[in-house]
Amino acid sequence: MPTVLLSTTYFGPIQWYQKLCRYPRVLIEQHETFQKQTYRNRCLIATTQGVQPLTVPVVHSSSTSEEAKPSAKLASCIMDCKLSDHGNWRHLHWQALQSAYGDSPFFEYYEDDLRPFFAERRWERLLDFNEAIRQKMCELLDIQPNVSLTTSYIPIRQELPRAQHAEPSSRTECKDLQSDETYDFREAIRPKHPLADPDFVPHPYYQVFAQKHGFLPNLSILDLLFNMGPESIFYL
Repeated sequence: MPTVLLSTTYFGPIQWYQKLCRYPRVLIEQHETFQKQTYRNRCLIATTQGVQPLTVPVVHSSSTSEEAKPSAKLASCIMDCKLSDHGNWRHLHWQALQSAYGDSPFFEYYEDDLRPFFAERRWERLLDFNEAIRQKMCELLDIQPNVSLTTSYIPIRQELPRAQHAEPSSRTECKDLQSDETYDFREAIRPKHPLADPDFVPHPYYQVFAQKHGFLPNLSILDLLFNMGPESIFYL
């Protein structure tokens, strides 16, 4: 059956959740190298000033914080990335969400479900944190994707601009894949210079600041949820 291969995300973009909704099987890569300035530890929200990134600071195996030392060379496996307390980011992220979406139609409806990610519980690893977020978001969106984590890194051969066929180099690396029909969006779904994806057309929906900024496409899934509520699943 068709499989989509994705990187882990922090409140990932709408495009990422569309893949969860539309593919019968989803693999989330846990053996790849961490990359800065990606959705792995960043989400984009709409504010009165326009698009604002929210970045989770992480500590790598070399004990280097991305936000503390942005120029450092980062080469840690995503499984080794731990959450940092640098900059009181949990409080700042929740404040930013309250400010950006406090007047949205469904913020109060989902507020109690999402506050624990910022105020009540602490996760040690970025991957575990992101997985807990994904599970909660799928619950709130009312989708039940078939998701599993990779058991080893799956190399790719770039061929298609919209979805790259994954071609593991050995039978051992191939054990996660149950079909040749596997589409790799690990590098296609990214904040800057995303690859073309004809399957994803960001149709406008209601946004709080649309009159000021126009429609802002493919923001965090939180933007869709706070503005569209239970109807979000029909957008996906």
